[in-house]
Amino acid sequence: MALAGFLAVVAAVAVTGALAATQAKTVYSGLVLPAWAPPSWLFGPVWTVLYLMIAVSGWLYWRARGERRGLGWYAAGLLLNAAWTPLFFAAGAYTAALADIIALDVVIVVTVLVFRRKSPLAAALQVPYLAWTLFATVLNAAILVLN
Repeated sequence: MALAGFLAVVAAVAVTGALAATQAKTVYSGLVLPAWAPPSWLFGPVWTVLYLMIAVSGWLYWRARGERRGLGWYAAGLLLNAAWTPLFFAAGAYTAALADIIALDVVIVVTVLVFRRKSPLAAALQVPYLAWTLFATVLNAAILVLN
């Protein structure tokens, strides 16, 4: 049951992003992008896998009797994650989106460090999320400079 709760919360973050990104393909294709920018179709599959990993990570940490502080960092990350897509795609606020995602990077690093104490697997499941988010941070910065 608890896993279902974590999946539901993470799904709510995903739905928030999806609703804010209804014009994402059009917006993304209208931007000046760096040569290394991935195609727009890649984001959906990558985020689907990452969101599943994020949910399982939170559940594993909770099952390991993780501290409330760790769950607070996890929740903060979900809130920052949910805010990025509306900032970037719906509002076109690339600078605010960059500030948000930099904060998200920091929060994910802290989450990994805190989770590692109780569940190394929970921490490890956050690492691909961190890697993709760091890549997205650099992409956000490049888009801000180019546009």
